[in-house]
Amino acid sequence: MSDSSNDRPLKVLLGCDTFAPNINGAARFAERLAAGLVQRGHVVHVSAPNQEYRQAEPRVETIEGEELTVHRLPSVPLPWHDWLRFVWPWRSKHYARQVLDYVRPDVVHIQSHIVIGRGLTREARKRGIPVIATNHVMPENILDFTKAPEWFNRILVREEWADAKRTFDMCAAVTTPTRKAADYLEKTADVAGVIPISCGIDMTRYTADLSPRPDKRIVFVGRLTSEKRIDDILRAVATFPAEDELQVELIGDGDQRPALEALAEELGIRDRVVFHGHVSDEELRAALTRASLFAIASIAELQSIATMEAMASGLPIVAADAVALPHLVHDGENGYLFEPGDVDALAARLRDVLGAPRERYEAMQRASLDLVSVHDINRTLNTFEALYRGEPIPA
Repeated sequence: MSDSSNDRPLKVLLGCDTFAPNINGAARFAERLAAGLVQRGHVVHVSAPNQEYRQAEPRVETIEGEELTVHRLPSVPLPWHDWLRFVWPWRSKHYARQVLDYVRPDVVHIQSHIVIGRGLTREARKRGIPVIATNHVMPENILDFTKAPEWFNRILVREEWADAKRTFDMCAAVTTPTRKAADYLEKTADVAGVIPISCGIDMTRYTADLSPRPDKRIVFVGRLTSEKRIDDILRAVATFPAEDELQVELIGDGDQRPALEALAEELGIRDRVVFHGHVSDEELRAALTRASLFAIASIAELQSIATMEAMASGLPIVAADAVALPHLVHDGENGYLFEPGDVDALAARLRDVLGAPRERYEAMQRASLDLVSVHDINRTLNTFEALYRGEPIPA
């Protein structure tokens, strides 16, 4: 980054341990960031796992409607996960050297310190290329899939954060989506000066319907995994009488889907729950527009892009009072918070929204739209551009 011109396009290399076609918050953020940078005239390359154990030639892929170059690295499936693949850790620096030789970036932006980001950080540092790191990881996201004894999980988490610190200490800046997430990372990984930068959202892509709802429809968007606590939502819905004709739409897939389908049967609400699985962006946005509220009981959200999408669709939110969700949900304004795991409290908050008078319900809708406006994607892009250039962060 020797050119001092603020207008010079940059060549940015994103290092991602999860990327399209994966569907999760970290992957979606990387995709939107990459596409936004391309729209601003920058050259973007992405280093990410292939969907097979074969190294693909660098190829142009269309991500969020924009063309960019993706370097797909040989990967293997994680044995205890239903879709996640990873690059062999001992090969990460080898592949990093290959990609860096090809791209010769101005800056490297890693989305994870775990494998690809770890290798890129070490090799970029040797070449004097600045590295920006964004953390999307929480222990719950790792432990949910290990199926290992508690004593092993404790060791795994301790070593994971020690390795994270070693990587982050090599970076020019470390970011994470919210102030609460930054405080958490500083405390857990002993990393100073973590910068909160919202994942950002393009509100123009979503449609808010402020007219009265003809039916009561709860929507959840995300992976169907245990840390999302979707079973709490189903148990809360089961407390509503059948004559309420309350419907639940679950958008996303995951290893817990069979268990959740069985639970819905057991609770006698299977006819009220729709398991959509993966859907197109258009179908997702339509589901958010027609819903009455968005519910999320997760205990492991560093921001929750899905919640921001729901807010941009003008939905009241009922969310667990955990980690970063209170950053988005202001209790009593755009919805309500409840104590994680308290199904009765969750059910009560759902009733508060669904039974609210028309004026009160619309006020919550408008509050969601107001609160999410500060997460405009252009702010996010402005901030990362400044970090890439080594300039002060814009206010």
